[in-house]
Amino acid sequence: MGRFSHRASEQRGPRHILKWKVLDPLTGRVPKAAKPAERFAPPSRPFDPELVRGAKPSLTWIGHASFLLTLGGKKVVTDPVLGPKLEGFIRRHGEPGIPAASMPEVDVVLVTHNHYDHLDAWSIKRLGPKPVYVVPLGNGGLVRGAGAKAVVELDWWQTTQVAGLEITLVPSRHWSMRFPWNRNDMLWGGFVVHSPEGTAYHSGDTAHFDGFAEIGRRCGPIDWAMLPIGAYDPRWFMSAQHMNPEEAVDAAVQMNAETMVAMHWGTFKLTDEPLGEPPGRARAEWARRKLPPERLWILDVGESRALSPREEVGA
Repeated sequence: MGRFSHRASEQRGPRHILKWKVLDPLTGRVPKAAKPAERFAPPSRPFDPELVRGAKPSLTWIGHASFLLTLGGKKVVTDPVLGPKLEGFIRRHGEPGIPAASMPEVDVVLVTHNHYDHLDAWSIKRLGPKPVYVVPLGNGGLVRGAGAKAVVELDWWQTTQVAGLEITLVPSRHWSMRFPWNRNDMLWGGFVVHSPEGTAYHSGDTAHFDGFAEIGRRCGPIDWAMLPIGAYDPRWFMSAQHMNPEEAVDAAVQMNAETMVAMHWGTFKLTDEPLGEPPGRARAEWARRKLPPERLWILDVGESRALSPREEVGA
């Protein structure tokens, strides 16, 4: 029993993986699109050097759950995964939106949990010891082992002030494991970043749950909500830990986010749905709910956008 098992989502273990990876394919329950290796690269474009290197509020999608966020003149990187593969075994589709060698000097790194597609030691080593690393409880040793020096560990709803930004760790419905023997020993969560220019939320990995409304009430108004739309099939396995696109849209509505920013799709083949499927489903659900299309951002990898807070968006 891990330190945080009482907070974890429904357990998935070896017998569930056996059913998913072995029994379901044998019985024909896996969609044909999921069986062959996919030759897919997410849409990409060169990053905007003025926004990436400058002090104006902006957001650039690096890929997967990795963003470069500029608020308060400070550079914040979320869940940095900048290399060609995950710890040597799952290759990246496409190139990172900002290569490690082109990354500007970073002030803050936010790591939501210890899964390899979110806490990447190779990337932390390249970002180096200068940034302040903010992590959930128990993850400090991992980032220090990869080269971090200044580390802040938070419990859910705890807040720290870093580089003029107010950063709060908020709950998510997920779990943690770095090695088979440390399941749920380290906490997981999302982050809310408050600045005079607006408030950004990054969910990390999460299943759908009623906590989104509470995050909106306690930490809002949320101007930009980075929410995962990929890694959701098969639902019997993934629904306890990852949202599908329709649930991600509902999460944005629950927290009354001004803008939803899609993430966690197209970069790594982790689950059974086709890599390119999530954006279409997210757009369809957004349209079905008759939400303003300009408030859904499905960025190309490398795409940089200037950020305007809620009152300016509605002006």
